[in-house]
Amino acid sequence: MFSKILIANRGEIACRVIRTARRLGVKTVAVYSEADRRSMHVAMADEAVAIGPAPVAESYLVGDRIIEAARETGAEAIHPGYGFLSENPDFVDQVVAAGLVFIGPSADSIRAMGLKDAAKRLMEKAGVPVVPGYHGDGQALVLLAGKAKEIGYPVLIKARAGGGGKGMRRVDDPADFAEALAAAQREAKAAFGDPRVLIEKYVEKPRHIEVQVFGDNHGHAVHLYERDCSAQRRHQKVIEEAPAPGMTAEMRAAMTAAAVKAAMAIDYSGAGTIEFIVDASDGLRPDRFWFMEMNTRLQVEHPVTEMVTGVDLVEWQLRVAAGETLPKTQEEIRLDGHAFEARIYAEDATRDFLPAIGTLHHLEFPRRLGDDTSVRVDTGVAAGDAISPFYDPMIAKLITKGADRAAALGGLVAALEKTQVAGSTVNIPFLAALAGDADFAAGDVDTGMIARKQEALTAIAPPGAAIVARAALAASGAVHDATSADPWDTLAGYAHFNPIARRVRLVRDGEEITASVTARPGGAFAVGLGAKNEFVFDALHASSAAVALWPGHVTVFEGAVGHSFSIPDPVAEAEEQAAGTDTIRAPMPGLVKVARAAEGERVTKGQALLVLEAMKMEHTIAAGQDGTIAEIVTEGAQVTDGTVLVRFAAD
Repeated sequence: MFSKILIANRGEIACRVIRTARRLGVKTVAVYSEADRRSMHVAMADEAVAIGPAPVAESYLVGDRIIEAARETGAEAIHPGYGFLSENPDFVDQVVAAGLVFIGPSADSIRAMGLKDAAKRLMEKAGVPVVPGYHGDGQALVLLAGKAKEIGYPVLIKARAGGGGKGMRRVDDPADFAEALAAAQREAKAAFGDPRVLIEKYVEKPRHIEVQVFGDNHGHAVHLYERDCSAQRRHQKVIEEAPAPGMTAEMRAAMTAAAVKAAMAIDYSGAGTIEFIVDASDGLRPDRFWFMEMNTRLQVEHPVTEMVTGVDLVEWQLRVAAGETLPKTQEEIRLDGHAFEARIYAEDATRDFLPAIGTLHHLEFPRRLGDDTSVRVDTGVAAGDAISPFYDPMIAKLITKGADRAAALGGLVAALEKTQVAGSTVNIPFLAALAGDADFAAGDVDTGMIARKQEALTAIAPPGAAIVARAALAASGAVHDATSADPWDTLAGYAHFNPIARRVRLVRDGEEITASVTARPGGAFAVGLGAKNEFVFDALHASSAAVALWPGHVTVFEGAVGHSFSIPDPVAEAEEQAAGTDTIRAPMPGLVKVARAAEGERVTKGQALLVLEAMKMEHTIAAGQDGTIAEIVTEGAQVTDGTVLVRFAAD
């Protein structure tokens, strides 16, 4: 076993690797950018080395600097985590050339599976079923359009490099092919530096089922059963589970055998995942699954496999990289129970999952659910940390396990309802709605389910009057005054004969709310919302409510929903009114990729004006009104959240 390793990653996965290394007595070295100087993974590691500025191209993707850090600290091996350099074969070659061990597969294995088209040709030779499609080198529009016609619509355009749904477009009509191809190529170029694509038949009711495989350097390979990752939005996984619902013994035998065959075909060593697309239109059948791609690294969703097999996959990675054989044979790996993982992101599900930023002023996770369900939280942030625009906006992974699927799913819903985040918009209400959906609960899930139900799954009911009253009580400061250790605080607002009501102003969704808060005998408080709407909170409930106060805001938690209200600042309000409203502002930090309008141009409501690239995805900015453009941001501009993108003339 190694005595010291360097982790070439950040956030949640870096913390995850550190925990296992610490248990095994292996010392760890963290690397960090300027933006991550005070991050959790830096604090957890035995040593930490600065590697550059915040942008990943100047820090986490600089292989030379990472190898230099390993040498400086005496690390013997490098764990890549996932993302960044984890599937970069050139980096693997650099690590080996430097006399270090790469904790993962060989560069040759990564290259064999790195390009989807070449990987599929290799799998065909190995006898692994692949999706009908075109995986050739030709990239001319006429050729690709012709291949799409041969395959038959609908088709899927996919970037040949990378993953995560980037550079991917579904096309139902030949008339839309050229535009979809251009968008996919543009996005693939931005995300992976490679605009080339392949064309595949689109499966009408697809399920995404993947198999965890593991190989060593002694010719052995095993599987650790399957995971179902069909719950996706924009081709990105949302909730994963193991094992797959509805899986039959015959189907599992066929899929796992194909997965191990794929791993053996490239002499695979380490943790890997074989991803299959499954046609579930007639249930799970062994003749209806096809190889999609292989991820030659640890997956984000690996905890669900760990929960149902009792295997620490990171420990296996370390042992195999150190030259040991696989810790267990295939017969010794057993399934036990059911597990779910929900990815908690800083994003606004009500605005088509736009990524969000902000400081996590309040952050609380459940630690225990009950005797029949266990919970695990994998995170790389703590209260007070900021969600940066430079990196993936994941906050945590919430994992639950139960004796069966119903118990595990019930535990997931309960865990989401006990998770509290204030300071950034998060997707917890959406996750809870998805986990509580009747079709999802029945296991009737395909990759298009979220898109079909997106409006219902992302809808959030406005807070009721009782929630508003609780927010007003918290914002008033009256509870703090009444419970403060300072005796002068308890006299705040004192009146000899009649109690004085505190006036509180809140704003939610642009609407101002006015309330009055009055202290009552015995530590109770009355909150008035108009003449006929009064709520009384006793001392216990007033002080123990699920409420978070943070700068200029208050959040009241109701189940999985956090209702946030702003507390107006009169000075800021005056500045905002002076600024005017005939503008369109950036909804998130990003790069202006395309400008489709110009100064002086007359535009109509709904007309596309700009394409903003954020988190390597493209988002169209449309006009919210008819008008003449007085100013518009230029192509190539890097903007922050709130930057004025378009200003209309006052006509």
